[in-house]
Amino acid sequence: MTRLPLFPLGTVLFPGLLLPLHVFEERYRALVRDLVDAPEEERAFGVVAIREGREVGDGGIKSLHPVGCLADLRQVEPHPDGRFDIVATGARRFRIDSVDAASKPYLQAEVEFLDEPDGDAAALLANPVAELWGAYRQALTGQSPDDPNELPDDPVVLSYLVAAATILDLSDKQRLLEEPDTTSRLRRELAILRREAILLRLLPSLPAVELSRTAVSPN
Repeated sequence: MTRLPLFPLGTVLFPGLLLPLHVFEERYRALVRDLVDAPEEERAFGVVAIREGREVGDGGIKSLHPVGCLADLRQVEPHPDGRFDIVATGARRFRIDSVDAASKPYLQAEVEFLDEPDGDAAALLANPVAELWGAYRQALTGQSPDDPNELPDDPVVLSYLVAAATILDLSDKQRLLEEPDTTSRLRRELAILRREAILLRLLPSLPAVELSRTAVSPN
C-alpha cells in the first residue's frame, strides 16, 4: 500500500492528461505547500472523483469513487495571497483501500496502484475506435477527421485520450477509468461512440464545441 494526499474533484483524471487547478481553499493550499516542501520525486497526489457531495460550499464531500489517478505535480505558481495555480499530469491509476480524514487538513488515503494489462484484443480494437473517434470529432466540430497516423499507436494511450476527450457525464468517464484492461475500455468506447453517433444524427443542430479546451477546476 502507498499513502497519498487526496484532491477530490468533480471530474475524472486519466493517465497522460494535463490537469490545471486553481487552489484557493486553505486545506488544499496546505496540500500544495506540503508537496512543494517534499523531494521532487515525491510531489504527487491522488485525484479522485466525488461520488456524492461537492468540491466547495455547504455539505462538502460525502463519498468518493473507489478508483482514482495519481497526479504528478509539474508547475506551481504561487500568488501573494496564498492561492496557487498548479498543473499536474495524470500518471497511474489506483484503488482506495482506506481514507484518513484526521491526520492532515486534507484527506489522505492508503491506495493500491493498478496494473494496465492490454487484455486479449486491444490492438484489434484500436483502429475501429480511432475511426469512430474521428467521425465523432468531425460531427461535433465540422473539422476533418483525424489522420489515424496522428493518433497514438499505443492502445492504452489511445483509450485514455478518447476517454478524456469524448463529452460524457462523470459516471461514464469513471466507468472507463475503472475498466480492468485496455481491451475492456476500448470495447466500451466503441459502444459509447456508436451511441453518440446515433444521438448526433438525431440532433437538428449542435452548439460550438472545442474539444481541446481543458477546464480549470475550482476547489
